[in-house]
Amino acid sequence: MDLGNLAVRPEKDDAEERRIVHTIQEAAFGRTDEAGLVDGLREEGVVLASLVAELDGRVVGHILFSRMWIETCDESVSAVALAPVAVLPACQRQGIGEQLIREGLDLLRRRGERIVLVLGHPRYYSRFGFLAMKAAFLESSFPPEAFMAIELSPGALEGVRGKVRYPAAFGL
Repeated sequence: MDLGNLAVRPEKDDAEERRIVHTIQEAAFGRTDEAGLVDGLREEGVVLASLVAELDGRVVGHILFSRMWIETCDESVSAVALAPVAVLPACQRQGIGEQLIREGLDLLRRRGERIVLVLGHPRYYSRFGFLAMKAAFLESSFPPEAFMAIELSPGALEGVRGKVRYPAAFGL
């Protein structure tokens, strides 16, 4: 597959594109949970960035970043959740998800975000700089090897210890 015509852009705020994103999420995961998560995060008003990947003018991928927090004993530290990222099954393993993640992280960095957390496969997400050791002092209900963080601002997690708090839409 030639990705020369791949473009990543902000998701349009219209019903048709939301329907397409919903379809992509369901097709990629083979269930409705992630599509429902996207809807819930939108309703909750915590979406920071929602990007789509277009290949030859057709939307084939989607990624969403939402606000979350790390509750320390002194303060609530703002962070970002990367979830979900999805690509149509016929277009997977072509670098589209990777492009969505890279461009999303670049956008968040430009906006001044400092910390992004993800639950996923360590070998996949480590290529972007996510590391389980960066999240080692953060309390979550996830397996430690799959719960990872990246500092978009060097040292952003230095001394940060506390419990992660996801938006209600995650159901945690």
